[in-house]
Amino acid sequence: MVIDDLRTTFLTGGLSDEQLAEMVAAGEEATFEPDTELFHEGAPADYLWILLEGTVQLTRQSGNDTVLLATMTTPGQWAGGLRAWSDASGSAGYRATGRSVDRVRFFLLPSADLARLVDKWFPFGKHMIVGLYQTVRTIEATARQRESLIALGTMAAGLAHEINNPAAASLRAVVALRATGDTMLSSLTDLAKKTIAAGQFIALDELRRELTERPAPDHDSVAAMDREDALAEWLQRHSVERGWELAAQLASASADAEWLDRVESTVGSAALEPALRWVASTLAAGALLSELTDTTTRISNLVAAAKSYSQMDRASLQDCDIHEGIESTLVMMSPKLDGIDVQRDFGSDIPRIEVYPAELNQVWTNLIDNAIDAMEGKGTLGITTRLDGDHLVIDFADTGHGMDSTVQERAFEPFFTTKDVGKGTGLGLDISRRIVVDRHRGEITFESEPGATTARVRLPMSL
Repeated sequence: MVIDDLRTTFLTGGLSDEQLAEMVAAGEEATFEPDTELFHEGAPADYLWILLEGTVQLTRQSGNDTVLLATMTTPGQWAGGLRAWSDASGSAGYRATGRSVDRVRFFLLPSADLARLVDKWFPFGKHMIVGLYQTVRTIEATARQRESLIALGTMAAGLAHEINNPAAASLRAVVALRATGDTMLSSLTDLAKKTIAAGQFIALDELRRELTERPAPDHDSVAAMDREDALAEWLQRHSVERGWELAAQLASASADAEWLDRVESTVGSAALEPALRWVASTLAAGALLSELTDTTTRISNLVAAAKSYSQMDRASLQDCDIHEGIESTLVMMSPKLDGIDVQRDFGSDIPRIEVYPAELNQVWTNLIDNAIDAMEGKGTLGITTRLDGDHLVIDFADTGHGMDSTVQERAFEPFFTTKDVGKGTGLGLDISRRIVVDRHRGEITFESEPGATTARVRLPMSL
C-alpha cells in the first residue's frame, strides 16, 4: 500500500499514522511508463511529486541544448509543489523537466493540500518556508526590475539625445527665420519707398524664381570662395552696403554677375540694394523652412520608432513585420551604435509572423546591447533574417571578442554575467530565453569564436 511506501521514505517517515493517512487521502498514487514526460520546466507546479519507485531524470533547457541537472533514484526524493508557498494566483513553476527512465511510481499531492497540511502540522515551519521562498522571489523580481530600469534609462537617455539634436536645430532655425522675416518685410518697405512699378516687382520675382530653379552649385570650398569673391566685388563696385553678407547668400543659390546685371537693369540702381536683400531673405527663408521640415520629420520619425518599439496602443499578440521591430530597436539604440557598422541582410520573402512584438523588441535590445559590449563599441554587427521550413531565423553576428565554452554553457543562467559590477545583472539573456522559449515556443542559441559570435533566434511562424 502507498501508505507503507511513504512510511519507509526519508521524507515522510517521521509522520504519524494519522498524518500519513490524511496525506494519502489528499493525494493519489500514479504509475508512468518509461520515457514519459512527467512535468515540464516552467509549467505551474501544482503537485508535489514524491518518488516511490523507479528512476527519473531532471533536465533544463539551455539554449538549444538539454542539460541534465540530476537523477532521482531514491524513494522519498521529491520535485514540484512550489505553488504551496506562493499565493493562489502565483506563477511558481517547475524548475526542471522530469522524464521517466524506466517504469516509475509516484505519490502526487496537490500543492494546495500540501500548503494546508503543512500549515496544520508545522505552522512555524510553513512560515519559515514561505518567508524564504517569497524572499528569494522578491530578490529575483527586484533584480529583474533593476535590469529593466537600467535598460529603460539607457534607452530614454539615448532617445532624449537623439531628439535633442533636431529639436535644438529647429529652435535655431525658428530664431533665424524670425530675423529673416523681419529683413524680408523691411526690404519690401524699402522697395516701396523707391517707388518701383508693379511690372518691375513681377520681373524681380521671376529672377528670384530663376535662382530657386537653378541646380545646386559646386560645394567645393575653393569654388565657393571664388563665387563669393566675384559677387562681393560686383556688389562693392555698385556701392551695396554689407555686400559680403549678400554675396554669401546669393552665391549659395548659384547667382552670378550676369544675374546681378539683370536685376540692376530690372529695378534700377536706386532700388538695387533692397531688391537684392529681399531676394536673399526669401532664399534664406526657404532654406530655413527646409531645415525645419528635415528636423521636425526627424523628431516625428523618432517618436514613431519609440511608439513602434514599445508597441504602444497595440494588442499584445499580433501579426507583425519582424523587420519593423528590429529597425525600431536600432533607432532606439542608435546612440550606442556610434562606431558600429550595422549590416542588414533581410530576407525578401519573410511574411508577417504572429508574435508578442513588444517582448521580442526586448530580446533584440538585449542581443544588440551584448554585441556592442563584446565589440567595445567598435566593429560590425550583421543582422540576417531567413526562412527555415516553418520557422523564421534571425541572426545577430558581431565581431567582438567571443564567448568561451564556459560562458556559452552559463549564458542563460539567471544572474550570471561577464560585465563589470554595475553594468549588468545577468538577467538580460535569461529574460530573452524566457521570451523566446517560454512565450514563443522558439529557440535561442549561440555560436562563438574570437572575432565571430552569432546569436540565433528561431521562431515558429505561428503560436
